[in-house]
This record gives sequence, structure tokens and C-alpha cells, in this order.
Amino acid sequence: MAAMERLMEDIKRQPISLTEVIRARKAVYNRLTPSPLLEYIGLSELIGASVYVKHENHHPTGSFKIRGGVNLMSHLKARDVKGVITFSTGNHGISIACAASWFGVDSVVVVPQNNNPAKNRMIRQSGAELIEAGGTFEEAANVVESLCESRGLYYVHPANEPHLINGVGTGFLEVIEDLPDVDAVIVPIGAGSEAAAAITTLKNINPGIEVYAVQSSSSQAAYLSWKKGVIIEAPNSTFAGGFATGIAYELPFSIYKENLADFVVLSEEEIYQGIALAGFYTHNLVEGAGGAPIMAALKLKDKLKGKKVVLQFSGCNASSDEIRRAYQHSYFSSGYKK
Repeated sequence: MAAMERLMEDIKRQPISLTEVIRARKAVYNRLTPSPLLEYIGLSELIGASVYVKHENHHPTGSFKIRGGVNLMSHLKARDVKGVITFSTGNHGISIACAASWFGVDSVVVVPQNNNPAKNRMIRQSGAELIEAGGTFEEAANVVESLCESRGLYYVHPANEPHLINGVGTGFLEVIEDLPDVDAVIVPIGAGSEAAAAITTLKNINPGIEVYAVQSSSSQAAYLSWKKGVIIEAPNSTFAGGFATGIAYELPFSIYKENLADFVVLSEEEIYQGIALAGFYTHNLVEGAGGAPIMAALKLKDKLKGKKVVLQFSGCNASSDEIRRAYQHSYFSSGYKK
């Protein structure tokens, strides 16, 4: 057990940097292909900017997180790790389950009770042992800590893992390669790895690129922490799994706390509207966090006017009930004019 603890400490001390993001590409592209970056004229007219969508929803697991999972698992496999455990509301767990299966590593994923059934199904189908425990993201984390000790597994934290963040950064390298004169990028924040990766990658290449964040007002721990400059806890009740965290996490927070251009919070209704608008303008099915950058861009119209803007479609693993509710909204059939 002491050897595993030393290994975890060593791996979690690895640097997060543009150099490490570039190094991560080898592992990531052994398993994945670059995701599309597409301009949508309708969204451009709606927002008053040149709007592009980075389709991280097109990965085999339906979210950006698989990039980090592959990079981390390649390092763990090289260190002869046999099994891992993590907690998740879905996309991170799917990523770890899938990447572990690709590298021949056993995996256990703990999710909150009443978690998104579509995401639970994908975790199981990827070969992981799924454990449903606790009512929230944070309560699921407590279960992981006890199981980690009893089973001798490597504890993959969903945010405080340098190799996860470096792997996710490969997507933002693709953004700047495809659109070198990008002005602004909007990313959703839950645990924070996506925002940390965007800042690490984009602003080290061009400090003038603006990185904006968006989160749910029903689970706004990251926003409130950013606003106050210190990590705080907050109620966590959003339906959108990609936002469903009740605390900001140390490692990504240390990166984004002073490097965001602005931070938008959305109501639950606005998040459903984002799902509908993604379907209307791009013909893509996305989950709550995935469509949220559209609504954030609408709130930031004055700041984004005339700029080249990338919206991160972070994932597409919505439940059938979420899609049904979103698509019943009039915005799905008529667009959104404000």
C-alpha cells in the first residue's frame, strides 16, 4: 500500500505545461483522431461574431475527457498499474473506464445514486465495475477513498491529475492549429480540467486569447470560488452532470482563478435552451454542459462582437428525459432571437 501511495504522489506531482500537452499528443493520437472545428453561419449571425464549434462530442465516448483518460492511462500502464478507481457523474467515469479497457487495466467507477442512466450504461459497457453510492458527486468521492485503500487501486481524481489536464490540452492545440487567429474560447466548468487545459495551452501560445467559463447557477462552486479568489463549497443540484460539482478543485482552480476573461452562470432553463439551440443550429445532440457555451456567448455578445469565437461542445451524453425536455422547447424549432 505504501508503494501505491508513493506512486500516486509521484504521478500527481507531474508538471502541467504546454510542453507536456505537446508530449501527450503521441498517446492521445494512438487512440483518437482530432475532433472537427466547424463554423456555423447561423450561430455567427445570432451572436454577432464568427462562431466556430469544437466538436468534442464526436469522440467515441461522447466527451472531451477521453483525451485525458488516454494520456493518464498510458502513464499508469508504463508504471505497471493493474487497477484504478475514480468517482464521477458520468463523462470522466466513461473516459477512465474506456481508456482502462484499451490499456488492459481494471477499473472501478463510483457514481452518485440516481445518476444519468445513459452515462451509467456506457461505463458498464466499457468494462468497468460500476458502484452507485452517495447522493452527490462529493459523497461518491468518500466511497472511493475507502475502496482505494481496501483494494489497493490507483485513485484517479477527476480534476487533480496533471496527466488528465495535459491530455485534454491536445484539443486546444487543434483549435489553434485550425484557427490560428482565434480571439476567444468558451468552455464549461465542472471539476475544471477543461478550463485549466484551455488556459495552459492557448494562453502560453498567445496570451491575448480570451478564455471564458460557464457553469450552472444551481451548482456554482467554481464560479463563486473564482469570484472570491479562494476555494469554497456551494449547493450542488443541477441536472447537468458536466456541471455537478459542489466544490472547486485545487489543481485546476490554481490555473483558472486568475486567467479567465469572464465567468457566466446559467439557470437550469437556460441550460436546456442551450441543448435546444445546439440541435437547431448545428444538428448535434449535446448534453447540458455541452450546449451551455451557446447561451454563455449570448450573454457575452457585447464582448464577443466581431471576434473569432470557439464554443466547446464538451459532451453529448444526455439522458433521454433531458433531450426530450430540451427539444420540446420552442427554441429548438425557431432559433433564438434576443
